[in-house]
Amino acid sequence: MSAPDLLYSEEEEALRAAVRDLLTDHCDVPGVIARTESDRPHDPELWKALSDGMGLAGLLVPEAQGGQGATHREVAVVVEELGRAVAPVPYLTSAVVATEALLACGSDEAAELLTALASGRTIGALAVALSAGPGAPYKSVRHEDGALHGELTGIADAVAADVLLVPAEDGGLYAVDAGADGVTVTPQVSLDLTRPVATVTFDGAPARLLAPDATPAVRRALRAGAGLLVSEQLGLADWCLTETVRYLKERKQFNRPVGGFQALKHRLAALWQEVVGTRAAARNAADALATGSTDADVAVAVAQAYAAPVAVHAAEEAVQLHGGIGMTWEHPAHLYLKRAKADSIAYGTAGAHRGTLAGLVDLQAP
Repeated sequence: MSAPDLLYSEEEEALRAAVRDLLTDHCDVPGVIARTESDRPHDPELWKALSDGMGLAGLLVPEAQGGQGATHREVAVVVEELGRAVAPVPYLTSAVVATEALLACGSDEAAELLTALASGRTIGALAVALSAGPGAPYKSVRHEDGALHGELTGIADAVAADVLLVPAEDGGLYAVDAGADGVTVTPQVSLDLTRPVATVTFDGAPARLLAPDATPAVRRALRAGAGLLVSEQLGLADWCLTETVRYLKERKQFNRPVGGFQALKHRLAALWQEVVGTRAAARNAADALATGSTDADVAVAVAQAYAAPVAVHAAEEAVQLHGGIGMTWEHPAHLYLKRAKADSIAYGTAGAHRGTLAGLVDLQAP
């Protein structure tokens, strides 16, 4: 078995530069904050630039179905940059999670939806609670006479979705148009307003069968979501560290840069070590998913168990070490703290992933 490649290739670095340039031009901090205060948290123009302009929505979709035929490594680079910008777009939920679920279905209906999602003109969302991790139980709804009945809560980016992928009690996975009769999407109060969650109610909503067995598709989707969420957490933590170091070099106290005080140097050095470790874990998870490694489940569990606390710690340090300005609404530190806290319970908590890891490596509790 070959060792995982934890480095970025030249192509991946070029992709990073292109995405970062686009986000610099189209995803400024005042704009993101303004959106969190509006009733339209998602940025449709940014989504169009990413999906239609750069073709990033179809990275995981085969070329034969209108996608780019890339791997999870390239997607991880994109997600990392989106995390650095706290970009209010449904990329992880549509271009990763919903796409992975459809790739596991194999039906003609799923193939048509894949093409639509790859173009970015259609946004998909897996109707499973954002808190559900790979292999964890999830709620389903009743299917009767070609229609769905029931309620699902905590569905990420459902407010932006055009199509919902819904697991039913009969075991199947169904596609439901979000705007169809019998579908009601009610926004919930979300800590992270850049990735809102919602309650979705089905009252006789017409459904199309994607796969008779939803379990493999849902598990594959949630594993990819958890594995690539680590790259988002990496981008978030790296931004917090970089911006905090920059600020402490400029901010002066007692006629010297604040960053020159030994106690703060120690805190930043410890945080740098954590971020470096997160980068290794994120790249390992992305490489394992890309290569179809037999250790992919282990890589994802290790990465999530490690990365979630690091991202929260980095965001907390950014708020505290920026001093008074870090506590203000105008400074973006609160956006990163909220995203980090929300990510820490997305696709399974760190504790849940540690439990999964113990089972995978046969490490029994004392």
